[in-house]
Amino acid sequence: MATPRIYTRQPLVVRQVIELDDAAARHVGLVLRMKAGQPLTLFNGEGGCFSASIVQSSKRSVSVELLEHFPDEKESPLKVHLAQSISKGDRMEYAIQKATELGISEITPIYSEHGDVRLKADRAEKKQQHWQQVAISACEQCQRNRVPVVHAPVSLEQWLQQTQADLKLVLHHRTEQKLSGYDQPQTVALLIGPEGGLSAAEIALAEQQNFKALALGPRVLRTETAPVVAMSVLQYCWGDF
Repeated sequence: MATPRIYTRQPLVVRQVIELDDAAARHVGLVLRMKAGQPLTLFNGEGGCFSASIVQSSKRSVSVELLEHFPDEKESPLKVHLAQSISKGDRMEYAIQKATELGISEITPIYSEHGDVRLKADRAEKKQQHWQQVAISACEQCQRNRVPVVHAPVSLEQWLQQTQADLKLVLHHRTEQKLSGYDQPQTVALLIGPEGGLSAAEIALAEQQNFKALALGPRVLRTETAPVVAMSVLQYCWGDF
């Protein structure tokens, strides 16, 4: 079995013995059923990772000793902020998971005209926490040591007004504009609409904020497929693919 990678929010120092937080301890002790002496890899999002050895393990608590720090970075030189229209079911989780694997820097869930999800304040907070955990789990799997931030959901208009980037792109299939011709950016803002697409008014509003229309081929992509395709193309053109 490959050495499990575990995220923890606490400070990490070589030769320190720490107790894992509840969620990590349950995963290591209860789900993986790991025992004292077995190896782990820990990271806290501040860069690099640590080799560790389990000192004590039970279903409720796990303590580990940090052995060595590895300044290992797998971050793309291209910083991409994804605005993803909120979708039902597990499609939003899929979009966040795959965007994280593909090197996204930030994710903001947005409410749009044709989107059919509206969250009350308490529900939105719980969803944000859940989506952040999806990103964390994706980092554990894909060996990223820095976790992209999943922001609180906001309206499309609010995100457009507050977002800054070298290149701003809005995906929709009613254009023939392609990536060729743009200078290489260091930062990209990427706007993806819901299953029903962005309205003409929303696209016009994005263009007023200097967003450039972009099509990814002649076929209409699902809302959870679009970020996967867009991130792959961006990483190939200007990132680390």
